[in-house]
Amino acid sequence: MASTRKPTYKPGTDARPSAAARVAGTKATPGPGSGGDASGVISAQRSIDPEVNRISATTPDTARKSGKAPAADNVIVFPEPKGRRRRRVVVWTLSVVAALVAALMTGAVFSPVLAVRTITVDGTSLLTPEAVQGALSGLEGKPLPQVSEQEINELLKPLVQVRSATMEARPPAELLVHVNERVPVALLKQGDAYVMVDVDGVQLGVTKDQSAVALPLIDAGAGATNTGLFKAIAAVLDTLPADVLARMSTASAASADAVELKLVDGKTVVWGNAEDRELKAKALEALLKMPADPKVPVSVYDVSVPRHPFTK
Repeated sequence: MASTRKPTYKPGTDARPSAAARVAGTKATPGPGSGGDASGVISAQRSIDPEVNRISATTPDTARKSGKAPAADNVIVFPEPKGRRRRRVVVWTLSVVAALVAALMTGAVFSPVLAVRTITVDGTSLLTPEAVQGALSGLEGKPLPQVSEQEINELLKPLVQVRSATMEARPPAELLVHVNERVPVALLKQGDAYVMVDVDGVQLGVTKDQSAVALPLIDAGAGATNTGLFKAIAAVLDTLPADVLARMSTASAASADAVELKLVDGKTVVWGNAEDRELKAKALEALLKMPADPKVPVSVYDVSVPRHPFTK
């Protein structure tokens, strides 16, 4: 039996929801001619209604009527991993500690509390401590952290007796300076005086009395400190132990390979060339320590061949 219901479809309208609207559970806005939105565009947005905790569809018309704005795109916020949070805390803590240490170091470098007020000197024999303190007086009032060994050695350059110097800071206000002096090895005669020189020929002092200084006199022919003979003789004297050097009276050389020394008792040391200086010095020291034999007097100590030294 045929149905007597009349179709309710009217041309120009489409009340059927779209497939997308049916899936999303939204309502479709009427198309053109239905008295709906003049744009004729179906607009639907997914939003989460916090009051009912469900997904709903909101059209621009219903949003205006309800006073709610269309929901924005959904954003899922994940909690920050614990490892990343710990790393951020560690980095922040280290940055703060580094800043504090830098501030403390800066304060120490420029703090007047650490200014030099006392300069103590040791290691001097040719010079007096007062002479070194006078040369370093410009450091007084300067913060200890700003004082360097290079600056100290620059200030001590006018004192030729100083080979080098090291420093030791003793907070809050003391500067200790260790002086390394040059070592005199011989005397050079200049007029009526005698000049002490080291192995480099640097003049370290003057004396009128030769016997007041236990150093050998370098004879004529090697008096000039810039000659090869002087350098050969000075190198030999610089190798000798202090007690052996004190027993020397003169030093001379016919050539760089024929260095000879004279002891204060008149005996001769035949040294030879500059090779094996340390071994020759040990051989000579051993010969000089040998007990004297009245039956076999010794006038010459020959160490020119240090592995076979002999006396005659």
